[in-house]
Amino acid sequence: QVQLVESGGGLVQTGESLRLSCAASGRTFSSSVMGWFRQAPGKEREFVAAISPGGVSTYYANSVKGRFTISRDNAENTVYLQMNSLMPEDTAVYYCNARPRRRSDNKWVPNDDSWGQGTQVTVSS
Repeated sequence: QVQLVESGGGLVQTGESLRLSCAASGRTFSSSVMGWFRQAPGKEREFVAAISPGGVSTYYANSVKGRFTISRDNAENTVYLQMNSLMPEDTAVYYCNARPRRRSDNKWVPNDDSWGQGTQVTVSS
């Protein structure tokens, strides 16, 4: 089972940037789809981005497309989320997830057996 540790969250102002990191343990990282989800207060957890095992294919929620970039370093067992042009509605706890899957309706769902502890991102207006 992959162990995940997120870092890089913080308090920023509208328009600023943050880079989240997720360090993974285990031998299956390089063969696993990796994803980021987030949960805002009072809301359900939602998909943010995913990346294929080799890093060639990336997928984004419409709300972050063009502002966020997911990437990975398989040599370092780390996945990143570069977040630019942050807005107050991006405020949430961000979670890394190993092996999320895309359903036939193209909705991404998490693997509930593989969550990190999350990292708080707060964007002030």
